[in-house]
This record gives sequence, C-alpha cells and structure tokens, in this order.
Amino acid sequence: MSDGLPEPEGVLLVDKPQGITSHDVVDKVRWLYQTRRVGHAGTLDPMATGLLIILVGKATKASQYLMSQEKEYLGEATLGVVTDSQDADGETTETNAVPELTQVQVAAAMTTMLGDQHQLPPMHSAKKIGGKKLYELARKGIEVEREPRFIRIEAFELLAWESPRLNFRVHCTKGTYVRTIAYDLGRKLGPGAHLTMLRRTLSGNLHVDRAKTLMELGAMSREQLVACLIPVHEAVPSIALG
Repeated sequence: MSDGLPEPEGVLLVDKPQGITSHDVVDKVRWLYQTRRVGHAGTLDPMATGLLIILVGKATKASQYLMSQEKEYLGEATLGVVTDSQDADGETTETNAVPELTQVQVAAAMTTMLGDQHQLPPMHSAKKIGGKKLYELARKGIEVEREPRFIRIEAFELLAWESPRLNFRVHCTKGTYVRTIAYDLGRKLGPGAHLTMLRRTLSGNLHVDRAKTLMELGAMSREQLVACLIPVHEAVPSIALG
C-alpha cells in the first residue's frame, strides 16, 4: 500500500458475485490494496459465483501452483433447453420436450461421466487459438476446430431432481468446463440441457467459507484488509514449496 508501507502480500479469497468478470474483481482488489500487483488463480464466468483466489504482491508467483488444484462446484442444469454458450448467458438454439425421468435414471447417467476423459472446450470460452479468444470468434459466428483437453471428474453427485431442473455437486480437475458437463449430461438424457447456476466452493484446500465478499472488503480498514491475506506457504501445496 501507499504511505511508505510495505507492499501487501498474500492470497485473498473472494466470494465473487454474479454478473461481473474475474478481472473486475482484480481491479477492485487493486484499488482496495493500492497496488497494481494483483492476479487471480483461475477465472469464473460472469454468471458464476463463489471462490475466486486472488493473489496480491509477491504471491502472484504462486499462480501456477494454485491454478493446478482440483475444484469443486455446486450447480444447476435445466433440461430441454440448449444454448450456444451452454449456459444461461447464451442464446437458445434448441427447445425439446423433457421425457419422464426418475431420480435414479438421472443419477445413473451422471455416474457414466465419472473418471478420466477428454473434453472439447466450448466456443464461448476464453481459451485462445491463434491469439484470439474463442468467444471473440464465436460472437462473429466463426467456429474453429478445438483440441479436446484431458480432464477427470472425480465426483458427480445428484443433489436434487425436479424436472426439468437438477442440482448437482461436481469435483473435477483444473480446466474443466462445468457447463460442458451439463451440456453432455443433457445429451445423455435426451433433450439437451444448459447450465443455469454455478458456484465454486473449493479449490485445493481453500474453501469459499473463508472468502470475503467485495462489500465486506470495501468496508474494511487497511489493517483489516492486510489481515485477510493468507500467507503463501499456507495456501500453496507443500509439494510445491520444496
């Protein structure tokens, strides 16, 4: 911070609200901590809420380690409606009748999606190909060939089913697109689906329960803001410290 004080350093856990980008959160934290040296360890889509790991000061060097951690999410998918972005922010491309499905049938389809697999990144994503973000191409109506990426779904649990909506918990490796999981599940069940809610609850050993909202951070004093920073050695896996 300013006034001759040392630059703040550490890991800040933010509970991101819906409707803003991860970069918006970074900008807000830069202003709060009065430092330009701020980054994040894994984005959340504007529609998504929950755990966003913000790195302040020298903690930005730990980005690769924190990004590599497995993630856990709570989500909701709606069957019968398919969108171009695979989530509620996109345009509807299909509307289909939802067959009568039992909770057992839905859970059984989810079980078939567990384990190691390759996932095709959606066109509406920030992944870059040829220096262009895919969503920039998608907005122009351009679709390009994408390389499937290796992912692993450790857990995919049905929490509630009330047609056409299902609530779930998923535990997966980094870089997994949960909206694509929802899309693929919809195809398995027949009528298609899109993601209507997503909340990240866990990344490695860091839980959203420890996170602060932007409103809470905005009401804090300088001392309180510094006290919110988790030392890097607590947040980074011990294997990365060696």
